[in-house]
This record gives sequence, structure tokens and C-alpha cells, in this order.
Amino acid sequence: MNHHTTTDSPYGPLTLVADADGALCGLYMAGQRHRPGEETFGPRDDTLPVFADAAEQLTAYFAGDSTEFTVRLGLHGTPFQRSVWEQLTRIPYGETRSYGELADALGSRGASRAVGLANGRNPVGIIVPCHRVIGSDGSLTGYGGGLDRKRRLLDFERGTALF
Repeated sequence: MNHHTTTDSPYGPLTLVADADGALCGLYMAGQRHRPGEETFGPRDDTLPVFADAAEQLTAYFAGDSTEFTVRLGLHGTPFQRSVWEQLTRIPYGETRSYGELADALGSRGASRAVGLANGRNPVGIIVPCHRVIGSDGSLTGYGGGLDRKRRLLDFERGTALF
């Protein structure tokens, strides 16, 4: 059974979801595309250690004091989706990769569309940095949290904007 809580952020409240093993399996913004129904989040529980860890790390990230996350994740998806999400965690803070570059890194040259679909289904935004993926021409393309949020996250990581 899942459990959830909320934590504040510069984007407003973030819903954190933990799976039955106590690992973070969801981080959702209000109005996010592909946000699961509230009934899937399980009961509210503000006492789980993974929630305290995630909230502390997110606070440090938004304060500019940390560039990495070490919270324990439980990413549930297809094997291909999980491989894409794993690649996302390898994109360094402040850098970007194209969908094609991610497909190449997975050994799936030409699968940029499939990578994009998996990227869009990332259940743990910000911590699994799907916002760091851009179009092959450098343009900002789809982001479940909205392009304005994506732009703000990238500008923040590049040091060109503050929250």
C-alpha cells in the first residue's frame, strides 16, 4: 500500500508518494500531466523517514545548497521506462541531454520518441531530472510540469535565476 504527504516548494505543494517498501515512488506537482489519481497515493502519513529525507533534500536543492539527491527510490514502470529514468539520473546538474542522446546512451539509436514517452511518464520529477531533457535543436520540449516550470528549473540549475 502506498502512503503520501505533501511538502512545500517554489512551485507550490509537492505530493510525495512512498511504496509499501518505504521508497519514494512519486513526486507530483499540482496540475502535472500524467499525475495519477489521488486514490492511488494511499493514506496520508507524515511520519515515514523517506518523506523526511526527500523534503530535506528538496529544501537543500531549492536553496542552492545541494545538486544531488540520495533519497531511496522505488521506480515502478516497464523495464524500458526504468532504463530511461536511470539515464536521467546520470545527467549532471546544470546540463541537458537531447532525447536522441538518451536513446543512444541506452543503445537504442532512433528510439528518441520512445525515450520521450518514457521521460513524460517519470513518476519522480525533479529528483529524477526529466526537466534536463531538451529537443535535438536545443529547444524546450514537453514537460509534465509545464514548460514554464522546466525553464525555471533549468535557469536555476544554470545559475541564471533564483527561486
